[in-house]
Amino acid sequence: MGTTFVGYARVSTLDQNPELQLDALKATGCAKLFVERASGAKEERPQLLAALHYLRPGDTLVVWKLDRLARSMKQLIETVDELKARGIGFRSLTEAIDTTTAAGELFFHIFGALAQFERSVIRERTNAGLKAALARGRKGGRRPKVKPDDIRAALALLQDPQISVRGAAKRLGLSVSTLYRHAPGLRSRVEEKT
Repeated sequence: MGTTFVGYARVSTLDQNPELQLDALKATGCAKLFVERASGAKEERPQLLAALHYLRPGDTLVVWKLDRLARSMKQLIETVDELKARGIGFRSLTEAIDTTTAAGELFFHIFGALAQFERSVIRERTNAGLKAALARGRKGGRRPKVKPDDIRAALALLQDPQISVRGAAKRLGLSVSTLYRHAPGLRSRVEEKT
């Protein structure tokens, strides 16, 4: 039994008419076509799931362009790896990638290696930036909202029995839970509803 080509097309915001994709997929000899008519911004893609469920070992999933199958390189590589594990080939017509050939599989793996390299470079830059900031005395992450002066000011305000914890927090622009977290001794204070 020969290879069955199964086509998958997805419209995008810029290309709401899938005819160009469908014509190219039909010309390739796709026996079955699955067309996603919702924008790629949506997470749910029922037609892609249907196509993946329909495919059998020895079949080939065909798309007009790589970005029709996935919105990120990571997602693309994961999908093609899943297909390969099931014995299913993958073809992208625009980029001339065909994982059923040795050259096509090599090209796709080079693509994947470049994506991994890009993620590693970004991670290295992030770590280098954090180390440089730390060397200059700055810590990474979000700046703390509460300063030691804020806690001292809250405690000074709370010396007045007329001021509640909620009132002190509001005056300092803090939440009550933040104030309790940074001054746990305040929890024992009995508060009246204000």
